Amino acid sequence: MADTINQDLIKTDLYDAVNGEWLKTAKIPGDHSTTGGFTDLSDGIEKTLMADFKELLDGKLEPQNAEMAEFKKFYALVSDFDKREKDGSQPLKPYLERIEKLNGYQDLSEQLADWILTGLPTPFSFDIDSDMKHSTTYALFASGPRLFLPDKTYYEKDNKAAAQLMPIFKDMMTELFKQAGYDQDQATAIIDNATAFDQLIAPHVKSAEESADYSKMYNPRTLDQIAASTDKLDLKTAITTLVHGTPETIISPEPAYFDALSDLLTDDHFQLMKSWMLVKTVMGLSSYLTEEQRQTSTIYGRAMSGRKEARSQEKAAYDLATGVFDQVVGDYYGRKYFGEAAKKDVHDMVVKMVNVYKKRLANNTWLGKATRDKAILKLDKLGIQVGYPDKIDALYSLFKVTDATHGGSVLSNVMTFSRIRSEDDFARWNKPVDRTRWEMSAATVNAYFHPFHNIIVFPAAILQAPFYSLKQSSSQNFGGIGAVIAHEISHAFDNNGSLFDEYGNLNNWWTKEDNQHFQALAQNMVKEFDGIPFAGQTVNGKLTVSENIADAGGLSCALEAAKGEADVDLQAFFLNWAKIWRQKATPEREQLLLSIDVHAPAKLRANVQVQNLDDFFNTFDIHEGDGMYKAPAERVKIW
Repeated sequence: MADTINQDLIKTDLYDAVNGEWLKTAKIPGDHSTTGGFTDLSDGIEKTLMADFKELLDGKLEPQNAEMAEFKKFYALVSDFDKREKDGSQPLKPYLERIEKLNGYQDLSEQLADWILTGLPTPFSFDIDSDMKHSTTYALFASGPRLFLPDKTYYEKDNKAAAQLMPIFKDMMTELFKQAGYDQDQATAIIDNATAFDQLIAPHVKSAEESADYSKMYNPRTLDQIAASTDKLDLKTAITTLVHGTPETIISPEPAYFDALSDLLTDDHFQLMKSWMLVKTVMGLSSYLTEEQRQTSTIYGRAMSGRKEARSQEKAAYDLATGVFDQVVGDYYGRKYFGEAAKKDVHDMVVKMVNVYKKRLANNTWLGKATRDKAILKLDKLGIQVGYPDKIDALYSLFKVTDATHGGSVLSNVMTFSRIRSEDDFARWNKPVDRTRWEMSAATVNAYFHPFHNIIVFPAAILQAPFYSLKQSSSQNFGGIGAVIAHEISHAFDNNGSLFDEYGNLNNWWTKEDNQHFQALAQNMVKEFDGIPFAGQTVNGKLTVSENIADAGGLSCALEAAKGEADVDLQAFFLNWAKIWRQKATPEREQLLLSIDVHAPAKLRANVQVQNLDDFFNTFDIHEGDGMYKAPAERVKIW
């Protein structure tokens, strides 16, 4: 059925004009917190793949490769619900016992590297990514841990969301501990200690807004400096064991956390930390056990997002299996449902958008020539990944399932694969960066730009209607996937991406004057969104500035590309732009995202960005007095 567009309403509210009829009837499924747009595409892929994988389990579909054969074994294991009930909490016990046996920091210190590889919680995290100043080499990063509440801002006095969420969290954890064999008093004591430790951590980690500023991520420290953060744990030995070498530099996105680590890891806090580890472990691993434990483990997350019910057993098994074998599933999906012809077509579209961007940069009036030339060079070096990788990552050839007849459980297999993945990650340290490596499954409805690698990635899953279809007009496609493609290109020149050069190095390639001008324009974008009322709260313009700059640049460039086609139809362009942001969400999810998400709410992405484009006002004959009108002087134009 064709969408009903309320033409009269466009002048007042583009998003409602396009999506109003749909919003009246759209229902959020009980196990979802949103419906529409991206969610509908994900649901469609899930339905398709669940049907295919049922045939795989039934022997009607043959695995195309060894990795898919292992996926089949794992899917069969996670779908054996009777076996999971029989196993009960037994698979979890060895991990809890290992934590319970700790009598002091020394006990943990002696096994710290193995502890990290096993996947047990620690009050800090290490990971590998390309060095922000030497992007051709993988470096070690050191950060703080995740908090129990969604963001450090929830720990501020009188935070209403925290007052609602923390009792739900404690009740859920009490139930999970009881299901794992602890009595009520034990559970209460552990949870009280754990939340006390969590409160101690909170002031020293970054908020979502602070984390959104990449300019403050690069804080190099020596191995000795990181090791000196605490005298309770031998971080030096742990790190050198993990990476099989001695890093001269470790990058800490959260240096204040390591400055505070010695105050957190004191003898008085040992029992608090131990309890925190138990809570993290029970919370993280209960979903791999019985149905009762899986259902219970979703209570807190559902309260945060407003989902009314947990995923069904079958869907949860699908989520788990496809999550562990994500690239294997992506390879299957991409080859079967996307194919080489579409891969080439979309790649050509990306190249076309890059060329539009180059042309705009060449004609830019506020950048000096030196900065312009460097920006164009950055586009020349931009890596493009479309559809799915040429081959499955070799990592997945190491995933061998231990089935039930050989004593394997869902949890034991998950932990084995997690360890293999961690060992593979740490083994990358100091090796050359592979810019062709995919970090997202082709079956994921998303796209991204990686500033450290200077690459843009468009998985097959997003390359379908309404974003992209050979049945849509060129203007519809440019208003959909064209704007998304240009959005990702724009990330190379947003307030974060602009800090990195053509190789992905953190390197100031701007003249001082150009940079000052850009910062002023970026501040205009902060102001445009900051304080807009939404879902009973307001938008944080600083938190969302990078994505808003990318939206603005993407939409503007896609518009120019659409205008270059023979069948240009600007109404279709703007209407499809509004359609791709169609979304209905629970109030809880909307409020959560306002606190932690770097993207503006979907409706505002649709409405505010078009108000910065002169063609929008001309296309729909919008004038002063109309709800969608914005005076020319207030229209934010950056790229």
